[in-house]
This record gives sequence, C-alpha cells and structure tokens, in this order.
Amino acid sequence: MKHLYLITVILLFISCKENTQTTSNYTTGTKEITLEEIWDGTFSPKRMNALNSMNGNFYSLLNRKNGNTTVDKYSYASLEKVATVVSSEDFATIDAFSSYSFNDDETKLILGTDLQKIYRRSKKGTYYAYDIASKKLTLIGKEIQEPKFSPDNKNVAYVKDNNLFIKNVASNVITQVTKDGKTNKIINGITDWVYEEEFGFVRAFEWNRTGNYLAFLRFDETDVPTFSMDIVGNELYPDQQVFKYPKAGEKNADVTLRMYNLSTRTNKKISLGNYEYIPRIKWSNNDAVLVATTLNRHQNNLKLHKVNALRTSSVLLLNETDEAYVDVNDNLTFLGDNSFIWTSEQDGFNHIYHYNFSGKLINQITKGDWEVTRYYGFNESKKTIYYQSVENGSINRGIYSIGLDGKNKKLLSNKDGQNTAAFSKNLNYFINTYSSAEIPPIYSLYSGDGEMLKVIKDNADLKEKLAEYTMTPKEFTTININGNDLNMWMIKPADFDKNKQYPLLMFQYSGPGSQQVGNKWNGTNDYWHNMLAQKGMIVVCVDGRGTGLKGRDFKKVTQKELGKFEVEDQIAAAKELAKRSYIDRNNIGIWGWSYGGFMSTNCLLKGNDIFTTAIAVAPVTSWRFYDTVYTERYMQTPQENASGYDDNSPINYADKLEGNYLLVHGTGDDNVHVQNSYRMINALVEANKQFDMFLVPDRTHGIYKGKNTRLNLYTKMTNYIEENLNKKSDKSIEIKG
Repeated sequence: MKHLYLITVILLFISCKENTQTTSNYTTGTKEITLEEIWDGTFSPKRMNALNSMNGNFYSLLNRKNGNTTVDKYSYASLEKVATVVSSEDFATIDAFSSYSFNDDETKLILGTDLQKIYRRSKKGTYYAYDIASKKLTLIGKEIQEPKFSPDNKNVAYVKDNNLFIKNVASNVITQVTKDGKTNKIINGITDWVYEEEFGFVRAFEWNRTGNYLAFLRFDETDVPTFSMDIVGNELYPDQQVFKYPKAGEKNADVTLRMYNLSTRTNKKISLGNYEYIPRIKWSNNDAVLVATTLNRHQNNLKLHKVNALRTSSVLLLNETDEAYVDVNDNLTFLGDNSFIWTSEQDGFNHIYHYNFSGKLINQITKGDWEVTRYYGFNESKKTIYYQSVENGSINRGIYSIGLDGKNKKLLSNKDGQNTAAFSKNLNYFINTYSSAEIPPIYSLYSGDGEMLKVIKDNADLKEKLAEYTMTPKEFTTININGNDLNMWMIKPADFDKNKQYPLLMFQYSGPGSQQVGNKWNGTNDYWHNMLAQKGMIVVCVDGRGTGLKGRDFKKVTQKELGKFEVEDQIAAAKELAKRSYIDRNNIGIWGWSYGGFMSTNCLLKGNDIFTTAIAVAPVTSWRFYDTVYTERYMQTPQENASGYDDNSPINYADKLEGNYLLVHGTGDDNVHVQNSYRMINALVEANKQFDMFLVPDRTHGIYKGKNTRLNLYTKMTNYIEENLNKKSDKSIEIKG
C-alpha cells in the first residue's frame, strides 16, 4: 500500500553501455579479495540515509549519535540541516526510537521503539504520538502494528492482536473497531502472510481525506491450511512456529472490504462482486469515494471499483485483462479533477496512461518498444509526469519527464549507466543515484528540470581502494540462444589468456520479470564472483526468456511452464559458451538462490550432458509447495495444470543426477520451506544418488542472521566449487553444432 509519506530508500542500481568494452577504470592490483573482506563491509559503498520528503522543499532524516536519535529537517536547495524536529534526549520515558512518520500537515509524529520483526515487512512495537508545538509525548500502545494519524489529526488507527483500534489523540479514548481478531483465524487491518509477501504491503486500512471513514480489509484464515516449523533455538526443547500458508491450489483467506463510519460507529461490508484477492485500496480525492482493486484467482482479470462510503455497493471504474496475468502496482495517482494515472502492459510494453474518473482513456502518455520501470509522480502545476525507463537499452536506467499530453519528453539524468531518483514531495528536486560497472554510486542533487546542482557523495575512496585488488570488470554482450539475443555479462580472470582453458560457473536467478544482467555496481555476489575469477574461473550470467524489461511477450512466454524455457536457455547458453576455445567444456557449473536454486537444480539434472556441478540455495523443488499468489499467477493451480508443475519439477528427475550437487537451506525459511529440500533429498536417496547438503538451523530465506552465517556459507560454497569445478575429467563432453 502506498503511504502518504514514503520513506524513500535510495537504491544502488547501476548500469552501463550494452557492449563488450572493458574499462581502464579497474586497475589490476596485486591484492586478492578474501571472503572476510566481502562480508565485513570492506567493499561497501557510502550510502545516503533513507530520507522522507516533507512539505515544501524539505526532507527529514533519522540520525543516530552516541545512543541518541533525532529526526532532523533539511533543505533540498542547500542540503543543510535547518531544524531538529525531535530528539530522544528530550524524553525521560524512552531512550531512543527507531522509526518515525509524520501526519499530513507535519505538526505531529508517530515514533516507534522496541520494534520486533514478524515476517519480511511486518513488525510490532511500542509507538508514541509526539506533538511538535507542545513537545508532548503520548503513548499510543505497546505491541501494536501500523499506527497512522487520521488526516484531521484527531485520531490514530492501529492494529493489536489482529483487531483494529482508533485512539482519540486529545482524550486518549480508545474505540475498538473489531473484536473478532484471533491468531490463525481472523485478521483485521493488516495482511496475512501471503499478501505481505506477494502483494508487498502490511497496513490494510486507509483513512479518507476528512478522517470520518476508515476502510480496511478483513482476512478470514479459518480454512487456510496451517504450516509449522521447528525452531531449534538454544533451549532444551525446540519451539514450533505455526502459521497459515496457502500452498498452490489450496484455500486462500476469505478477504472482504469493510467500511467504518466514525460518526455512527458502524462497520459495513462492501460488495465487490466476484473476486479472489483485494491487493490494493486507495481513496480518491473525493472523500466519499474509495477505489478498490480486485483480482480473480488466475490474476489475469484486474478491476478497479469505485466504492461510495455512504453505500455498501460499488461500480466498475476500470477492467484490465491479460492472457497470462496483470501485474499489481502502486502507481494509481488521482489528479485534481479525479482523473487518474495508470501503468499497464496493454500495448506489449509497460507504459503510462491517463484516464478520466469514469474509466475512459484520455491518452497513452508514454509509447515505444521499451519499458517504464518506475513512476515517480505528477507535478500538478507543471502538468508533468516523472518516470524511470529503459529507453536507452534494457540494462540502462534513465530519469525522464513528460507532459500529461505525452509531449515534451526530456531526459533529466545521465544517458548511460543507471540512474535512480528520490524526488521531493513537490517534485521540485530529486536526489539522483548514478553508477555504472565502472563507477561506484554518485549521489547528486538535481532540480526537477534536470539541472545538476550539487554532488553529495561520490565514493571516490572506494574506487581508489579497489584499484589495489586483482579485479576485472564485467564484459556486457548479448548471446543468441533459441532465437533470442539474451543479455549476458562475463567476468574473466585478470590474467586471462585466450589460449588457455578455464572452468565456467554460471550464475542466474531467472524468475519472471527479474533482471540480473543490469550492469549493477558490485554487490557481495559480484565480489565473490571476482574472487572466483582470481582462482582461475570464468563467471557468466545470462538473462533468459521469462526475465524482464524486454516487453510483455518475452516475459510472459513462460506462462504455465515455469522452469521449461528458462532451463532450456541456460542449458543452450552453456553449450554455446562451451564452443569457445577458452572454456573448459568438462568443467561447467551453475548456481543460484531461491528461484535460481530451482533453476540450477533443474539445469544439472536436465542438462547433465553439459553441467558437471551445481549449487542450489533455498530452492523451490516443486511449485506445488509454494504459495498461491505467486505460483498461480504464472502456473494457475496444480489441479488445472498438473503437467506444468510436474514436468518442470526437479524432484521428478532425481535419477538424472550425474554431477556434483550441493543443496543448501535454512530450516527456519518461512518463504521457501525447507520441505522443498527435504523432498529433494528423499528423491535423491530413492534414486540412490550421492550429493552434498548444508542445512543452517533456524535461518530464514536469506540465511544471514547470526555471527559468521554468510561467511561460513560462502566459505562452504567456495570450497565446493574449487573442489569440483577444477577436476581433470576422463570423459570429454561433446558439443554438437
């Protein structure tokens, strides 16, 4: 759900020209990269703190110093601090706070302390309301979730124990809106696990503009199957984590839209016709009209409904369908006249559209065989839209402005490389993060017209540090596979000799709409891949069919067949690369995490004539084990598409294992359950195949929590690759064609 005050995290995405050039900006030094340096932050770039755009030309930052926390106000024009809004030193009751949010007119704040993580996005904690003028601090509640001021500043809504509450700020009187909330039964005002993970939001309530109505979602999880995991911990007996998790084809929560009237204290159910999901709710500029988004179970029929708060019915505003699926986004923007901005793939590429409040198309604003990758906002006074796109090649990102009428398009950022913008609330300024494979992130202040005003941080010291190491840049090319020119990068050893042969390790993710060949500034995996190159390997990444930013057809070709075309492309790419004289065709490996682990496992099994080694971290091994929302979006249900599930499931091909296989999983993974690996292990045992496994107790999908967890894991994977991908083979793999 789109917050009125988004804390904009400046992401470090980068790109460069789509060609094969290397760069002199990487100076080949003598020092070798170590795993310890990768994971102790040695190569981490300087980042900007997450900033919160404020009214006017200002932004705020949460700063920490000597155990004290402050919310400070800054000017976009000067980048200088103009005021301290609040400091934890002013409070006797709390030592520090770790989150904050403003009300609409920025006269009050909600401060969060003692925050406890629940799942990927959700948390609970102790929250306070702070009045800036009076400096009064008032407790909202303990162990509560998602508190939010009403626009009239009179009330704060929040969730506690699956029930929705409203607290009057002046009187401290609490009204309990719902009373039926119960763990693993009924949830009011926040999302269930699958909505949080796949639709990407937690707060499932929204105030209207005048604060007299509160719309919210109610989840009835009663009939959703329960999943449980043992948490080993440090005690004598393990705990058990039990939660509702709808696997593909199983019952979802029954989700309904409710409308609470603060004046009458009535809670009414809103009829939205037939649907499976309500992935978004958003109030229009009419304080009596809410727009609710619904999806059918196949997620290929999306509807926007106009809901009148005074009635319990709705009318259809917009209906979008697709043979495969329709993506849910947060780009719905209402203009002053209640016409609205919408993004869609309806012409084959993701573009921006303008509709009136009756759902009639006014015009398509952006056009072309390229994708809009982010919508930043609309400047009402200038009638101008701001967005990010791949107009200059799918591995590049540029920032653009364009008129509401689709005219006067202007590039506001660097043409090449990757640019990400953090706009001021009024869109008069933005902080641009620019980088490429050659240049670490540079943060610069720009005007809304694209004038670069000031460099904020440039990470020149990191570039200088890296010059001491034996590193080589990625070479960006395309490779023609199965009739498609696929984006590819390659990392070679610094002392590469075309007359020698090198083992090849392929890395990929391959999930629908994803991108790995984005010419990003080095992340941890990039440093690891360079470390492997130091050891005499070539590392390659290929974005095959099903990945993103090349149009609808390229992305959605994998519909109902996850793992078919993606695997075919990786196998074919490996065979094509093996034809090159400098590739040791007898030593070709592949690795990946999550969807990438599903892929690496399948590639080793179905491509046993080319791959000799694979590492799979936290892999899906059958889409029957994964959640409804994600899986059925691409596969429909197992009951409808059994062959799509089973023909591409690695557990059904365990007997094809001929190479070296390392299977890694965290036993506390609430996302891709360790059940996936256990079933893979059973299949391999039944096929009497030898393999290696590495289970990490209680770790979630990212396998990172705890001392040395990532260092230990990557040491394991490094040793495995060195031991198995540098072998002298008695057989010679024959590459036909």
